Amino acid sequence: MGLSAGGIREFLMALLNFRKKTEGAAPIDPKVSGFLRDYSIEVMPRTAEKVEDFRAILPQGTRVYVAHIEGTPIEDMVATAKRIAGEGFPVMPHFPARIIKDKAMLGDWIARYQGEAGVEQGLMLAGGVAEPFGEFDSSMQMLETGLFDKAGFRRLHVAGHPEGNRDIDPKGGNTNVESALFWKNDFSARTDAEMAIVTQFAFEAGPIIDWANAVQAAGIDLPIHIGIAGPAKLQTLIRFAIACGVGPSLRVLQKRAMDVSKLLLPYEPDDVVTALAHHKSADPDFAITQLHLFPLGGIATSANWAQSRGAETVAAR
Repeated sequence: MGLSAGGIREFLMALLNFRKKTEGAAPIDPKVSGFLRDYSIEVMPRTAEKVEDFRAILPQGTRVYVAHIEGTPIEDMVATAKRIAGEGFPVMPHFPARIIKDKAMLGDWIARYQGEAGVEQGLMLAGGVAEPFGEFDSSMQMLETGLFDKAGFRRLHVAGHPEGNRDIDPKGGNTNVESALFWKNDFSARTDAEMAIVTQFAFEAGPIIDWANAVQAAGIDLPIHIGIAGPAKLQTLIRFAIACGVGPSLRVLQKRAMDVSKLLLPYEPDDVVTALAHHKSADPDFAITQLHLFPLGGIATSANWAQSRGAETVAAR
């Protein structure tokens, strides 16, 4: 006997309710929630505009980096920093050396961020352009100006590259990247500012662990904040990964793309984060101390993912 229209509706509703029960939230892994504690997140002025109120999606005290992409007016950067700081979050804008023409421009940026948004921390980057706009080629040259010390910046973070960086080492390898880390480690001993290494995102735990251990074994004692891409469509991640020069761990995405059953599902970073969290739990002295989220699939999407895994931030630092 066939089902009536009402019977079909009841069957579908019963099936939907069954799925909801069987697809309930997985229990929170305390090692993962501990690893996510005090995570940070990155925004741009145009992506921040899509968030009505950061207080609705981020734990109190979450550090918010504001990425400075070539062509973004400094006015937009400062306005974004001011808005997010006004909602109660510590803000860390990018200072990309190669798009800053000279010491006067750097001083002006520092003064604007500090005077208009109360900023007292920054991420030092070479910047993603091949040819410098002016006298700065590296983050080290900006640090050497002494302007950040003079302004009383209390935190100065620098970039790390677990899979190398072709802009810094055009011929491959890690010679220049490693040399820069040694310089920055020595600089940290000469400044009152707290320093940390914040890395490009990667997708595979093994190479990340090997790199962090090698950095630590070389005598570089800066804490590492590991970059992880938040949930996003697979195609989006592959596009960003290629554009940002992600190396060997790109194979994780390529392998996923070959699996038809996963091709249309959004990527979530549970595998890499769980592996890193369990490694950190087994080795508390592991150099990676925090996680930094690149919300390539949307700020709220990444924030919700972290919250569902038990993330929290205990204090603005």
